[in-house]
Amino acid sequence: MHPAPRTTHPAPAPAAQVAVVVIGHNDRAHVGEAVRSALAQGPAVAEVIAVDDCSTDGSDALLAGLAAGEPRLRVVRRSVNSGGCGSPRNAGIDAATAPYVMFLDSDDVLPPGAVDALLTAVTQASAQVASGLCVRRELPSGREQPWQAPLYTAHTVLARPSRHPGLVQDTLCVNKLYRTDFLRDHGIRFPEGRFLYEDFVFTARVLAASPRVALVPDRVYVWQVRRSAGRLSLSLDRGGIENWTARLEACALAYDILLDAGQRELARAARAKFLDHDLRMYARELGLRDARYRRAWWAHTRAYLARYDAAGREPDPATPGGLLARVVLASPEPRDLPRLRELAARPARLLPPYARTPEDGPVWSADLPEVSLAPLLAGPVAALPLAVDAELRPRARTSLLRLRLHELYGKVAEAGPPEVDVEWRAREDDRGRGHTTVLLTPSVPQGWSAEVPVDLARLGPGTWDLRLTLRFPDGTRRETTAHALAGAGRLRRHAVPSALHGVLLAQPYATHSGALAVRVATGLRGVLAVARGRLRRLLR
Repeated sequence: MHPAPRTTHPAPAPAAQVAVVVIGHNDRAHVGEAVRSALAQGPAVAEVIAVDDCSTDGSDALLAGLAAGEPRLRVVRRSVNSGGCGSPRNAGIDAATAPYVMFLDSDDVLPPGAVDALLTAVTQASAQVASGLCVRRELPSGREQPWQAPLYTAHTVLARPSRHPGLVQDTLCVNKLYRTDFLRDHGIRFPEGRFLYEDFVFTARVLAASPRVALVPDRVYVWQVRRSAGRLSLSLDRGGIENWTARLEACALAYDILLDAGQRELARAARAKFLDHDLRMYARELGLRDARYRRAWWAHTRAYLARYDAAGREPDPATPGGLLARVVLASPEPRDLPRLRELAARPARLLPPYARTPEDGPVWSADLPEVSLAPLLAGPVAALPLAVDAELRPRARTSLLRLRLHELYGKVAEAGPPEVDVEWRAREDDRGRGHTTVLLTPSVPQGWSAEVPVDLARLGPGTWDLRLTLRFPDGTRRETTAHALAGAGRLRRHAVPSALHGVLLAQPYATHSGALAVRVATGLRGVLAVARGRLRRLLR
């Protein structure tokens, strides 16, 4: 990997070189915005190919109307709905006449300058693929979060993907520009029909062909996430076990594609990505599912992980995802789900009990001694899955936050008495408030504790996530979240008088990963809004 050469005045990218394939099904409310964002990219876009996957909501008529006034827009209407995203994208590849092609979903948009940034990079580097930064935009709040940002910190040219195995982390197909003849010459296509996570397979096929790749730090795609939509996107609709089995199928196929192509480093990176990302994400959500789902999830996951285990490529127990996989492989039935949820959090938290045996030392539990914790504990304190319990007690005037850091097999005591920086971060815009630093003191049983005053009135209305930074005497820092203590009325709504707002409504709660957060509503109007929302949910 080496930085791409820079010039003071880079040559302009050739005009009319790119086909943007926009796919959609029954998304009349958004497809027009997507198409317009592609057309607005300017003269570099030779054609926008809108592939309508047999919509029945009038999307085809809307697209036809747009095409009547825009010669660069062509509409391809499929006569039968495919049930997925792969078939319409393949139809777009087949229809493209431009030298380069990129993809856009009907509910997303291209930011200004995206095509120019990618086209300039791919042509100057004589590359087959250019890739840029995608941001996830949560709607309606508008909060944006970069996707795989470490890959896109500078202009970079890779002679082949194996120079940077981390490329497998970015499984999206939409934040990339491809040479059309590269895709056609290598027969690179998406899985047809209703195949979820088709991006995983397509991206693996691209990497397996070992293209020259240009990376740019520019924003080139806005992935708009609408969690409150009446119909969730295929990737967000994770409530059924079919979603997980589809993800397993896609991950397995992607791994095999890379391995069969001789891309062993990329295949290993894909396996590590599954453990660190996919497995941990779904494990965090197991508490939301019923017993039938959990049993099915456990059985399918064990079978999938056994493929690696049988081939001598067992999960690395030195990582949270690898340890989680070891527990699943070691137990035929679901177990320790709350503890696994905490281990799957980001950053990972390993909750008690902290068992050990004379023969094996630190182990997962007394009845699962074959799962050793020694590899996970071998790292520096800054990388350990330290667990902090937290309880927020809303009160008039000043509320109280109680923290307790668990001693982890002597690692905390070895590092020295820690301080903790406490901060509340707004869910909507990530702004921080209420910063406090306190010393954690030894407590019984083994652990370290502190009490921190919290002025909820000064936080203001909204949802606030608790963020902690543990600081040790040698300068080591460990950023983490806190496990929300439940039971005994700890996580319930409190109405308290407020000198600033008159009345304040606060509800401490546990996120999907078990971390402490708090919702705050201020004033009579805010309290009434909460009451009306609760009533609407009850009526539904």
